[in-house]
Order: sequence, then C-alpha cells, then structure tokens
Amino acid sequence: MNRRALMALVGAGAGLGGAALAWWRFRPGPVLSGAEAAFWAGRFEQPQGGELLMAGLKGQPLLVNFWATWCPPCVEELPLLNAFSREQAGRGWRVVGLAVDRVEPVRSFLQRLPLDFPVGMAGLAGTEISRSLGNTAGGLPFTVVFGSSGQILHRKIGKVSPSDLAQWAQLA
Repeated sequence: MNRRALMALVGAGAGLGGAALAWWRFRPGPVLSGAEAAFWAGRFEQPQGGELLMAGLKGQPLLVNFWATWCPPCVEELPLLNAFSREQAGRGWRVVGLAVDRVEPVRSFLQRLPLDFPVGMAGLAGTEISRSLGNTAGGLPFTVVFGSSGQILHRKIGKVSPSDLAQWAQLA
C-alpha cells in the first residue's frame, strides 16, 4: 500500500472515530423517572408577563426547545423553529421555547426577533429540567418532541435541522 492510500485510510478511520465520539457524547441519555409528569406540571413566567402552563398544551404534539440568548446555535435555529410553528399549527402542533436565561435579555431579544410561539422563563432551573429529560450534558440547544399522549417521542442535543423538523412533523 502506498503512502497516500495509507494516509487516506488513517484519515477516514480518524473521521469515523471522531463522528462516533461526537454521537456518543451528544446522544440523549435516559429520561428520569417522573420527569415527564413533572414537565407537564410545570409553570413558567413569560417574559412579557403572564404564565405559561404546560398542562394546557398536553393533548397535541409539542416541540419544546431549551435555548438562551447567549447561545449562538440557539439563536440561529429560532427562525427555523418559528417557521415550523407557523407551518405546522394547522396540523395541531405547538412549539414552546424555554429560555435558560434571565428575563431582561430575553425581553430585549424578543423585541428584535419576535417569535410566534410562547416563551417561558426556565432560568437556571431549565438546565435541571432538560437534564431530567435526557440532556445529561446540560448543553444548549436541547429539543424535546412530545406526542399528543404527552410522552416523549424524540430528543436532540444541538441545533435542529430542516430534516429533523420534517421527520418530526410526520409524527403527528
């Protein structure tokens, strides 16, 4: 085997190893016992006032996105989630953003980029809520898809893609 072929083979092996490590590190962990029930009992202050009650959203497909204003991938995916919310509303889908942030930065952010879906203030407790739902690393963004029965159907750590949303839209 010549040197160029050997280097290509080593490079391919390293790439596969890196991909496997990334998959392992960013795969969702187990959902803790009682986490779904605790989620549906959740109440979150909204940045513009009022309260977001999760129990009122049970019974329809729901995409929940944990995000923060200081998280670049979170901010990048919000327009995509907003479009999903508009496009899938007629099919019964709801989208909720839970901000792992402080109220004032979220208010300022939403003035610059209004969202069509409700945002709840999870604050630092949002990290623990997301961990209980399988985000073992506590990283952002983290997205959870619930079916109309209230059970978790899918979870993703990291930025969502159009193909993720297309796949999830078929779950309803």
